[in-house]
Amino acid sequence: MGEGLATALARRKQLPGKRASILLSALEHDVPVTVHAAIGAEIIHQHPSCDGAAIGSTSHRDFRRLTASIPDLDHGGVVLNWGSAVLMPEIFLKALTVARNLGDGRPTHFVAADFDMQRHYRPRVNVVQRPTRAGGSGYLLTGHHEILMPLLVWGVLEKVASGRSPVVPD
Repeated sequence: MGEGLATALARRKQLPGKRASILLSALEHDVPVTVHAAIGAEIIHQHPSCDGAAIGSTSHRDFRRLTASIPDLDHGGVVLNWGSAVLMPEIFLKALTVARNLGDGRPTHFVAADFDMQRHYRPRVNVVQRPTRAGGSGYLLTGHHEILMPLLVWGVLEKVASGRSPVVPD
């Protein structure tokens, strides 16, 4: 579903904000994009032509794609949760569990961060705390996304320009 959405966006001739699109950048750099739908939770699910089987199938395929990418977090990866209080934390924890069960306990030693305007149990525990217990760093950043995202980008670009790793703390 994520790849299909990114591909559909890339085909559009007129697309405001194209240079700022995370989906298009991921597609351009061959980074997996996954979408995990909760049937009935999206406004498009109300449309008469909505196909629940297609949504379920593509969402499940994206879960498998996400799970297959989780081992790459081992010793240096980064997980960012932007404002998802329920779905992403649960899906990430399940995908991580599958990867660790198949990967002899790995991945470990990665960075996990939750960005939101409010603190919630699932992101704190399932994204930041549990996954980094075996090694790694977890961060909870509270604030508005329109402030936090530019600050994160600025900080990463500063670290890269200085030759320091944007992932490994100083």
